[in-house]
Amino acid sequence: MSVANDDEPSYIDYETFLDPGFSPAAFANTLVLATNNPNDAPLDLSTPLSRVLFDIQEIDSHIDVLTTRSAIPLLTHTKEQTDASGRIIGELDTQIKALNDSYKQLEKEVIQKHAEAEEVRLVASRLWETLKLGRTVGRALQLGRQLEVQHGELTGSASTTVTTSSASLRSKEDHRALVRCAHTLLSLRELFSTANVPGSEGYGIERVAVIRTLRDNIYLPTERSVRESAERIIREFSMGAASGSLTFAQSEETRARTVSGLTTLYLLSPTTLAKNEKWSPALMLQALENYLRTALQSSAASLSRALATLPSLERTLADVTARCQNVVALEAVLETTKMPSHPLVQGQGQQAITAKTGGNMLQPLLAYLETGSLASYFWRTMASSLAPRVQEIMNKGGVSARTLRTNRQNVGEAIRECVMKGCMLPGNVAADKGRPTDGMKDGEKGRWEREVAVMVGSVVNNIGR
Repeated sequence: MSVANDDEPSYIDYETFLDPGFSPAAFANTLVLATNNPNDAPLDLSTPLSRVLFDIQEIDSHIDVLTTRSAIPLLTHTKEQTDASGRIIGELDTQIKALNDSYKQLEKEVIQKHAEAEEVRLVASRLWETLKLGRTVGRALQLGRQLEVQHGELTGSASTTVTTSSASLRSKEDHRALVRCAHTLLSLRELFSTANVPGSEGYGIERVAVIRTLRDNIYLPTERSVRESAERIIREFSMGAASGSLTFAQSEETRARTVSGLTTLYLLSPTTLAKNEKWSPALMLQALENYLRTALQSSAASLSRALATLPSLERTLADVTARCQNVVALEAVLETTKMPSHPLVQGQGQQAITAKTGGNMLQPLLAYLETGSLASYFWRTMASSLAPRVQEIMNKGGVSARTLRTNRQNVGEAIRECVMKGCMLPGNVAADKGRPTDGMKDGEKGRWEREVAVMVGSVVNNIGR
């Protein structure tokens, strides 16, 4: 605003006050300097103050004049704005009422129905979960019944009496039922192991009382019985090497029983592993290790007694030879038995085991025992346990020590022959594999020279001269 724009003249410099860079302090300083001498000691501030007050009064008067002159236009404008606002509010009230009515209709038609639909969805979801649980329980009970039937086939419980002997009971056993039981047990194990995994087939199954009864009264006892039966088959493995009394059919039956036992223990091996732990057929390896340990302990004990009483040495060495031939026969069975597919072991883990072991059951055992062959393991382990026993006999002295020292050469030759014969397959197994039954070839004899040297040395070197 400037003086030229006003109807009445004014000496106030409106341009100065309207300048964006206006500074009150600078303006006050200008007024003081304009009305005073800067060199005066006491400055007279009354004159600039009067100037400022006069300017304020002038502006106030000007505002009053403008307000009085423009009162009617201002009131008219205000009235127009008020009327317009009233009309807008009236229109808004109608729209708000219509919106509220629409919301109530929407709430009635959508929100309430959605709440009802949510209840229906929740009921349907729970019914579906109940249906899935019911199907899983039904499948578990069916597997339990199937397991009972298969276990009955295994034990021959349907046709045996209390007075049936163990030999006749074994003759009525169907060893093939072992593998069938193992697969059924794995199916039940899979259900039980996923009982706490949301979304899995067996989720929540252990909350059902009949399932807990199934697990405690059927699953666990049957698994223990099947495992013990398979371990007994491995423990009793023999190809009749001592007497050669087994016919071809009997040896084939023994082989089939052994394969069933091995497969069962392979499948029933624990699948719950610690972090970064690799799966291995632990039950199978433990059963085979126990078989070898039993053969070694009995052989070492009987051979130690025979060395103290030489007249029984020949028969004892024949028994030791038979045990080693059984070990060699077991090695042949393991070598020709392929590892079965395990349904609970991850695919990559199963493939890794197969690739590492060549796909047969022998390689995991050799890796577990850290040896190249079972015959080598048999003789080397027995030699390590036999040496201190021979030293004990010689330290005691007496007739046994003198007789043993006198027959030192003959004992060495007998042990050498025992080792060489022990490394041969039994006649019935060798014939089945197309090998000669009358002895070893020169190359095969050279293969066992180290074992011969270790065994002969463990006895002869400790006899002295």
